Amino acid sequence: MDETVTTASETAETTDRQTDTQSETADAVLFDMDGVIVNSEDYWVEFEREEILPAAVPDEDIDVAEVTGMNYREIYDYLDDEYGTAISREEYTDRFTEAAEELYTERVELLEGLHDLLAELDARGIETAIVSSSPHEWIGWVTDRFDLEDSFDEIVSADDIDAASKPEPDVFEYAADEIGVPPEKCVVVEDSANGIEAAHRAETVVIAYRIDAHGDIDYSPADWVADSPTEVREIVLDLVD
Repeated sequence: MDETVTTASETAETTDRQTDTQSETADAVLFDMDGVIVNSEDYWVEFEREEILPAAVPDEDIDVAEVTGMNYREIYDYLDDEYGTAISREEYTDRFTEAAEELYTERVELLEGLHDLLAELDARGIETAIVSSSPHEWIGWVTDRFDLEDSFDEIVSADDIDAASKPEPDVFEYAADEIGVPPEKCVVVEDSANGIEAAHRAETVVIAYRIDAHGDIDYSPADWVADSPTEVREIVLDLVD
């Protein structure tokens, strides 16, 4: 993966944004699913690097970060447009769906302390939502398995909108509209470079959750960076306090 260096000016800009966000409290928290709510990104990175990318574009050496955070259907379109694909859309979709069902129903683990964090946010009257590039069926496998069906005010998939997925800001703008909170009053917890960029472009307050699966990505668009579930919880509660 390409290593990204954060410049002094980018660091200063992030500090300025943090100062601004501390002056107002947020009214909603929007959680990405893959890599945040569940630790699926390690598995998806392995699947994409070892299986789907070599099958779809066997003659190209593509960095997984290039497509991470995108809707899986749009990944196919992107690969086909940029490189040309060696497998059909049907075969590609079948492989992804089969992998997803096993991943979400058997393998992933929930973000430590998520139930308690959601309960605390609910007690404070803070709106919450899942905002994911994954389809509703996949999100449903996660919410069913971890008893999260009634824990969020809204569940938003990129499939809900007729627009480009992350890194475009549309899905976060749509989610903010659905819960009735202006984007600038929403906190977004994201892990991927595309997701962080999308949340930043939507003018939300961005917490980047750093995970090993993504390596050295650019965190400069984020207002905060959390290195553990405990730090995610602490930053979120500070921003809504």
